[in-house]
Amino acid sequence: MTDLVFARSLFGTTMGFHIIFATLGVGIPLMIFFAEIMFQRTKDIDYSIMAKRWTKGQAVLLGVAIPTGTIAGTQLTLLWPGFMEVIGRVMSLPFQIEIYAFFIEALFMSIYVYAYDRIGPKTRLLSVFFIFLGATASAVLITNVHAFEGTPAGFRIQNGEIVDVDPWAAFFNPSFLVSAAHVAFSAFMTGAFMITTIAAYKMLKNRKNERLFTFHRKAFIMSLLIGLVSSFLTAINGHESAQMLHEYQPEKLAAAEGLFETQDHAPLAIGGFTDREAQEIKYGIEIPWALSFLAGNSFDTEVKGLNDFPEEYWPPLFVHTLFNAMVLIGSALIGLSLFGLVWKKFVKRPFPKWFLWVCIPAGPLSLLSIEFGWIFACTGRQPWVIYRLLKTSEVVTKSGNIGTLFLCFTVVYAILGTAVLLVLLYYFKRNTVEKDLAAAQGNSGEGNGVDVY
Repeated sequence: MTDLVFARSLFGTTMGFHIIFATLGVGIPLMIFFAEIMFQRTKDIDYSIMAKRWTKGQAVLLGVAIPTGTIAGTQLTLLWPGFMEVIGRVMSLPFQIEIYAFFIEALFMSIYVYAYDRIGPKTRLLSVFFIFLGATASAVLITNVHAFEGTPAGFRIQNGEIVDVDPWAAFFNPSFLVSAAHVAFSAFMTGAFMITTIAAYKMLKNRKNERLFTFHRKAFIMSLLIGLVSSFLTAINGHESAQMLHEYQPEKLAAAEGLFETQDHAPLAIGGFTDREAQEIKYGIEIPWALSFLAGNSFDTEVKGLNDFPEEYWPPLFVHTLFNAMVLIGSALIGLSLFGLVWKKFVKRPFPKWFLWVCIPAGPLSLLSIEFGWIFACTGRQPWVIYRLLKTSEVVTKSGNIGTLFLCFTVVYAILGTAVLLVLLYYFKRNTVEKDLAAAQGNSGEGNGVDVY
């Protein structure tokens, strides 16, 4: 393995680990925010308890997201010095603004967690909103650097020198809005379906305990609703992303669909794998003309094939599988949440036991789709670190010993991930819903609350 492969593996592992906590760090605050809204609307104490319990989990996740994000930033500088030279001169604005976004999130998280019982309901709601706003802004700003890598703007490289620098043009690069929306919607989706997973499991476990079952049912319904809306918005944004690829990174779109020959009325390939030698998708299902429509809203749209580009510019062809896995999971989650809400609205009977079992993998699957999407987005841009301007191989460090670092960090992440799970399990095992309900009933005298669903 070369230093380039080790450097990509190390940074990819760091980002793959960090993105779990960063994504949930955006999605969970949205769930807390809606739980607080429901409490304000209904005065049902269950929603207040949900918000407080989810905040405890959010605090643990944030405690891991901060150091892993710091590690990622450090690795950017140490592993990719040539890249950071460009970023430092052209695209430093997102990093600078992100400091303020994180400050807002951390400040209001402290207020919400430590002063919950000392501030009024409206102040709590405002605090949660700023936690949500800060977390979302942080994710969007950092993702903007990735958008810039795919659609660079605001500078030129002339005779090896960076000239005509315009930081705001770089900030508002062509794919900024599409990328920002995608990372936000997909994070909201993931946060919602993680709650779906937990609530479904708890409903199965407490089917004979009506009080606990009702509590978790409320969380389950709310998470399905938010999950449906956010996953649907993610799918719509995915269509816009495909059009952005068609315009700015055509070889990436061609690799995603295994399209080798330029053509109009291009088919959309679902499933299968890309055969480089045969230049086709093996064992896939083709939807006639669909790719052309996806790329340009017209069946006549001409989509460029990989053979229009030098083979050295081709992304790894396995990105087709990553893209399909991401889309398949997203589609399944839309169907799952839609079924649950339709069942609740029209059938008006308890959810079938099999449906709750099917819902349990929803959260992990949504996280897996995030991982697939992130790998597809970054790997599909290869061999470029800044598209058509700077190759990844040109900016990697020459320091050596990266393999040792890769091994060490992988072990650290495995230990840290296990520790996070154990901490969460330990905390919520000691601080059960029953205790919170009993304490709330004793303090407020509100009894069991009202099931507004």
